[in-house]
Amino acid sequence: MIMYLIRAALGAALAAGIAVPAASAAPEAGVYALNSNICRKIIDRTEREMRLPGGILQAISLAESGRWDKKSRSRFAWPWTVTAHGKGRFFPSKAAAIAAVRKLKAEGVRNIGCLQVNLKYHPDAFETLEDAFDPATNARYAAALFAKLRRANRSITRAVSFYHSTTREYYVPYTKKVIGLWN
Repeated sequence: MIMYLIRAALGAALAAGIAVPAASAAPEAGVYALNSNICRKIIDRTEREMRLPGGILQAISLAESGRWDKKSRSRFAWPWTVTAHGKGRFFPSKAAAIAAVRKLKAEGVRNIGCLQVNLKYHPDAFETLEDAFDPATNARYAAALFAKLRRANRSITRAVSFYHSTTREYYVPYTKKVIGLWN
């Protein structure tokens, strides 16, 4: 199983155009190291390409799909996150996340990927679930959505708020969390 996860993580990293260092540590550390940087590197590049404020999508990704690693004492966005019933579920691979979403779709699960694009409100964001869980495709869509919200509201803070929800009771705590992570 560990070797499968390493191969899956390696394949995803290479497909996303991320340089993969040779793993010299234990397999678990290799899987962690590969996956913990996928979203960060792609989001950094996407922010630059879209000329977004540095770090804003990173902060959104940490609020949306962030995981805490006790060993490194750091938080990182997880590319194969699915939010179902208010709880983030972190899957070990893209294939596992897609399989879970297919099962959970009947229950209304719609938030997926590094930036948790909500397919209920953005049903045409991706052609397939494979595209939705591709970190680069997920980040590009999220970046375009954020840019659109920023232009429409003339405010980074309002764009952050409305990225999550237009309902005050949901966006106020979310916005505070994202701005805190951004700072």
